[in-house]
Amino acid sequence: MRNKQADQDSRISSWMMILLAAACGLIAANLYYAQTLVGPISDATGLTSTAAGLIVTVTQIGYVVGLLFIVPLSDVIENRRLTVIMLTVAAGALLTAAFAPNAPLFLIASLFIGIGSVVAQVLVPFSSYLASEEQRGRVVGNVMSGLLLGIMFARPVASYITSLWGWRAIFVLSAIAISLLTALLSYVLPERKPAPAVRYGKLILSLGGILRQTPALRRRGLYQACLFGAFSLFWTVVPIHLADDFGMSQRGIAWFALIGVGGAIAAPIAGRLADKGWSKSLTGLAMIVAALSFLLIHLFRSDSTFALILLFVSAFTLDMAVSGNLVVSQRAIYSLGSEARGRLNGLFMAIFFIGGAIGSSLGGWSYTHGGWKLTSLIGTLLPLLALIYFFAEKRLPGSKKMQETVAVES
Repeated sequence: MRNKQADQDSRISSWMMILLAAACGLIAANLYYAQTLVGPISDATGLTSTAAGLIVTVTQIGYVVGLLFIVPLSDVIENRRLTVIMLTVAAGALLTAAFAPNAPLFLIASLFIGIGSVVAQVLVPFSSYLASEEQRGRVVGNVMSGLLLGIMFARPVASYITSLWGWRAIFVLSAIAISLLTALLSYVLPERKPAPAVRYGKLILSLGGILRQTPALRRRGLYQACLFGAFSLFWTVVPIHLADDFGMSQRGIAWFALIGVGGAIAAPIAGRLADKGWSKSLTGLAMIVAALSFLLIHLFRSDSTFALILLFVSAFTLDMAVSGNLVVSQRAIYSLGSEARGRLNGLFMAIFFIGGAIGSSLGGWSYTHGGWKLTSLIGTLLPLLALIYFFAEKRLPGSKKMQETVAVES
């Protein structure tokens, strides 16, 4: 094991960056495997159709809980140790879910899958500690590309493996992969011991002060919440839309989901441009592209061949907008205060993940009451709301203000 402090390293090696990107992808995928498997899981565990939504919701609840109460620990606990502990929790929860004979045990396991999977949000800021200032945007962009690829591949991969060996197989395979990853990271990750520890209670209480006194965090969180809300709304409804209006099979929908993978290319590009000072322009561009992605769909009749082609294009451009702005926002947030990077990241992710949950809920409601037209209208409005807020942006306080805030709260 390496005992050298990560904070002392000036540059991150290419192989370490690739490893962290792959790790984040494997971990983040755990949150999304069940989304396309609600039917078979409900049948096997005895969940009613009304309660089937809990399969996804409970995992999301666990993730938000982890963001608020586990990720901040990366500011006070040695990061490699925290990573190994949370990966062990995730692997155990995945294995429990795979062999759960009933709904209560599966839902408890799902809660801990969500909690354990927040370790990805420990590794992303960890990568920024390993990077020098001039390469931070590029490094965060590349690591986030891995995370986003994991999210985007999770649904089609889960569907394909389920078609071969049943739904339990994906959880078993993921548990094995996470166990191997735990062993590897425990060996190769450098130690990173944060500043002298504060009490856990004070650490959690400091979250309110950081959020209240950091306008940049609030704005970046709300920008991404609107964009991720539109993203979640789109991917919640589009499988139903494809089946109802285009007669697509589950396999065809899985292939369509792979289109989103291409959108992840925006992450490293956005990171490099952010390093050159283009952060604000990229944010505005992402909001415009996201809104246009929904407007584009209405150029042709909703069930025509041209409409299907434009739907493919919209999926790609929407994913580019969301992934690109995510990297730009995280780079901006990490520059606010290195001693509170874990808390900053946890708050940011919690804000925009809540936006995603709201978007998913709006998607189901809008499609039921107004079909694809109402859904795409709401999808257009969400990034436009972010754009209005963006144009109202004033000069925000810099890292010195953030450091003062953290010192007071801790």
